[in-house]
Amino acid sequence: MGRVWSLFHKFASPKWFYEISGKLLPWFVAMTGLVLCTGVVWGLAYAPPDYQQGNAFRIMYIHVPASILAESSYMMMALAGAVGLIWKIKLADLALKTAAPLGASLTFLSIATGAIWGKPIWGTWWVWDARLTSMLVLLFLFVGVIALRSAMENKEAAGKACAILALVGLVNIPIIKMSVEWWFTLHQPSSFKLTEKPAMPPEMWIPLLIMVVGYYSAFATAWMMRIRVEILEQENRTQWVRDRVRTA
Repeated sequence: MGRVWSLFHKFASPKWFYEISGKLLPWFVAMTGLVLCTGVVWGLAYAPPDYQQGNAFRIMYIHVPASILAESSYMMMALAGAVGLIWKIKLADLALKTAAPLGASLTFLSIATGAIWGKPIWGTWWVWDARLTSMLVLLFLFVGVIALRSAMENKEAAGKACAILALVGLVNIPIIKMSVEWWFTLHQPSSFKLTEKPAMPPEMWIPLLIMVVGYYSAFATAWMMRIRVEILEQENRTQWVRDRVRTA
């Protein structure tokens, strides 16, 4: 147990995280490019058209991964907020700060691509569907965290306030997940379920799974890039940052 706590505190060190993320970044960049290219080409060029939706279904390869990752990024942001509140780890606040704009972008992409997909299938760009509405709430939560931090001058107080808001907003995640089962909605059920076999043939769901992996890799890449910049700005008076600037 002591070893686990030692590793936890080591990971929370800005200097150590900056160094290890610098080593990981090239691998994540390469993996992101390879996986996303594979998924896009397979999904858009080689996957067969849907028997009902035709080629309109192909936007699924952009929409579904964005939706999944938008929810995951919010949970990550809330987890970072909890760690920051409980253990007062300053790197956790930076993790929350850098995850919020990325999560907001993914949520907006999910809503936008969902509207584009919905137009030919439902005949309208938007309906006040339970799934769509709860995703819109998720976007407002991300924007709220960003706005709250910008509105407060005291960084420590802003970090605590953002962490609390992120944790309170967690209640929306199960609503998003279960909305298609709790209420009558136009939105189709989840494309992936751990307890059920995919309804789609393998040549359609395998590229979707590849795209999900690619999105997670892209998120990790962008997040590490952003948090490394934040670390340098926050630690600019420390010796290790000054030494790095001199040798750069």
